[in-house]
Amino acid sequence: MQEDKSKLVIEIIRRLERVYPNKLELHFNNPFELLIAVILSAQTTDAKVNEITSTLFKKYSTPEDFLKVPIEELERDISSINYYRKKAKFIKGACQILVEKYSGEVPKSIEELTELPGIGRKSANMILYNAFGINEGIAVDTHVARVSKRLGLTDQEKPEKIEEDLMRITPKEEWGKLSNLLILHGRYICTAKNPKHKECVLYDLCPSRDL
Repeated sequence: MQEDKSKLVIEIIRRLERVYPNKLELHFNNPFELLIAVILSAQTTDAKVNEITSTLFKKYSTPEDFLKVPIEELERDISSINYYRKKAKFIKGACQILVEKYSGEVPKSIEELTELPGIGRKSANMILYNAFGINEGIAVDTHVARVSKRLGLTDQEKPEKIEEDLMRITPKEEWGKLSNLLILHGRYICTAKNPKHKECVLYDLCPSRDL
């Protein structure tokens, strides 16, 4: 069974990488910008985050830049995003830790990243792979969870259990790529409501195709 799923996941990756780029839709130029963008992205579309960071990153380019301004000023700068007060607090807290513990650099491990406010395991996995090319886990968001369940890769509900199942059947060097591809496929084709079966390159592989 696991061998069959391992073959299936390789075929899924092979097909999806013909359709989608192996990257996030968040815009960033360095690991620190990705960290900030990921903090801002909770309960918010990537398009909205990109709209804000297009001006935000002109004003703030280092952790020290964020620490120099009063939190009220940062709140105003990101006020068009959901939960902006909480996110401003997270950004300030994360930048403080980066300066105090990591000389202003973004750390490169799950354990260190998840010490930062606003960064859980999913976000840490996204940062590690997309900023550093490190495969330490698989980022499981709502899209990854939905698509992997529909494809029969897991029957779990909790993100950490889904991640365990996917890691078990996927070559480690493909972990980050799988997450990026499933996110895009879930966002544009395998949507929560009315999935676009006729446009799906995985249709013949999918046990949920008649749903």
